[in-house]
Amino acid sequence: MNEQKKTVVLGASDNPSRYSYLAVERLTQHQHPVIALGRKQGSIGNTSILTDRPSIEAVDTVTLYLNEQNQKDYYAYILSLHPKRIIFNPGTENDELFDLAKANGIEALEACTLVMLSTGQY
Repeated sequence: MNEQKKTVVLGASDNPSRYSYLAVERLTQHQHPVIALGRKQGSIGNTSILTDRPSIEAVDTVTLYLNEQNQKDYYAYILSLHPKRIIFNPGTENDELFDLAKANGIEALEACTLVMLSTGQY
């Protein structure tokens, strides 16, 4: 069993057709602790979607499901979590945040969380 990696899903949605919904489901299936943050309260299985910006300790990964413009309000929050890595899923690419992450010693990847989970690369 792989180590558990506490993951913040930023841009979580309770719409089953959204990739963020699938990511929360698959991360949970792989037994990674998940904190789902979104614009609207809801739930994905047993995981509640939070609309605030809670203080979270020991974050391994922030996986993004927000477009570049919507990420700007979260820069300081994301950096304050001190994650080991940030995953920019397809459609979330952002050179500014990518460079900020690198400058703060955070691994930045343009990748797909769902693919990484299915291929054992997560």
